[in-house]
Amino acid sequence: MRVAALYDIHGNLPALEAVLEEVRLAEVDRVVVGGDVFPGPMPRETLDLLLSLDLPIQFLRGNGDREVLTRRAGAENPKLPESVREVIRWVAEQLSPEHEREVAGWPETLRFAIPKLGEVLFCHATPRNDTEIFTRATSEETLVPIFAGLGVSVVVCGHTHMPFDRTIGAVRVVNAGSVGMPFGKHGADWLLLGPDVEPRHTDYNLEVAAERIRVTEYPQAVDFAAGNVLQPPAEEEILEVFARVELRWK
Repeated sequence: MRVAALYDIHGNLPALEAVLEEVRLAEVDRVVVGGDVFPGPMPRETLDLLLSLDLPIQFLRGNGDREVLTRRAGAENPKLPESVREVIRWVAEQLSPEHEREVAGWPETLRFAIPKLGEVLFCHATPRNDTEIFTRATSEETLVPIFAGLGVSVVVCGHTHMPFDRTIGAVRVVNAGSVGMPFGKHGADWLLLGPDVEPRHTDYNLEVAAERIRVTEYPQAVDFAAGNVLQPPAEEEILEVFARVELRWK
């Protein structure tokens, strides 16, 4: 069995289109979308493409997806910055009732066996919640209690948009990185699982993608094109920011 793990797409349709071309070439048996299909500049088109995929596909609900559902229900999270609430409101307005029902059915975690890897748990941030931040630099001692006792060999996560592959206690923990909003190298990151863990990086035409994003009505389309497609933040810069908030529940 070969599984493609796609995380943190964030409505970046051009990036997803490029990744799916490589996913098909890899002849995978299943696709796992690990949360945060939203928010982003092309939310409806991104979800529709995923739902039309001619491959078995399973979804997890990420914190971004959850916040969009909350807004669809008429509420919003006052702890989020206004700039984030603005885009969540816009995304919520783009979705249909059918989209809402689809997203509401996504679980918080998935687990199944992959030959040669063993039992694999897929979560968005950590196994216990969808917002907790940790990185390749977070101490193993701090993380062992979170990943102990899960009964799995591998945990696949995302949320921080930076890929890594490390061992925490007896568990291999792999971050898939981000398809649509990478930190560090531009392009799209994802994972191919089975029989081992293979990090994949997909390059695509960034200038064309940025222009497609700029002409959307997304409230922060220009900033997204510039800062998430053409020139993502440096990984070291983000690691410093995340070090100040790691393992805090939002």
